[in-house]
Amino acid sequence: MNQYALLLFLLTFISNAQDPLRFADEVTAIQKKYDTLWNPDKETIVFTGSSSIRIWNTLESSFPKYQIVNSGFGGSEVSDLLAYSNELIHRYKPKKVFIYEGDNDINSKKKPKRVITDMQLIIAGIRAQNANTKILLIAAKPSISRWHLKGKYKRLNRKMKKLSVSDSLIDYVDVWSPMLDGRKVKRDLFIADGLHMNAKGYQIWYDIIKNYVEN
Repeated sequence: MNQYALLLFLLTFISNAQDPLRFADEVTAIQKKYDTLWNPDKETIVFTGSSSIRIWNTLESSFPKYQIVNSGFGGSEVSDLLAYSNELIHRYKPKKVFIYEGDNDINSKKKPKRVITDMQLIIAGIRAQNANTKILLIAAKPSISRWHLKGKYKRLNRKMKKLSVSDSLIDYVDVWSPMLDGRKVKRDLFIADGLHMNAKGYQIWYDIIKNYVEN
């Protein structure tokens, strides 16, 4: 872990009740996986964040023309990704980084403003590695099990969209709107837990995200 990453780790550890070390084994497993799969001579696109990324099992095969690294880790919050930015993002020297965080943060009663503050630190870290890396912030998705928090998710998404307006190398990827049926969430997009998506849900994500991958 370099000095920059160590500083971020210590700041995160001090400022958050949850201990990022709870993900140490999972992060190590991700690193070992891509030690054998990742080709440093090829351009890389990193998808990272919480379980909606981690369990997207068709992610790499959906974009066969690109070198995709899926470094999602289940149950993570944005502060956890901040702590492990070096291991899960920087080491792959990505051309583009897709980030899905905030879903678990809001459920853990974090305020949208706090989520954005940590997200800005992640962005600053990426910029320190390569000022030209494209960053794509995937909107917090609606879900059946967390629909009672929809107001807070919508506020978080507005703040992420605002970040993209102020930086030409940041895009906001709206997966919220296509997952709605009027003012309600589409119920047939989820597995039994009402939180994680099924193939139909991921098809919606693919249809939206492919344009950001290819352009």
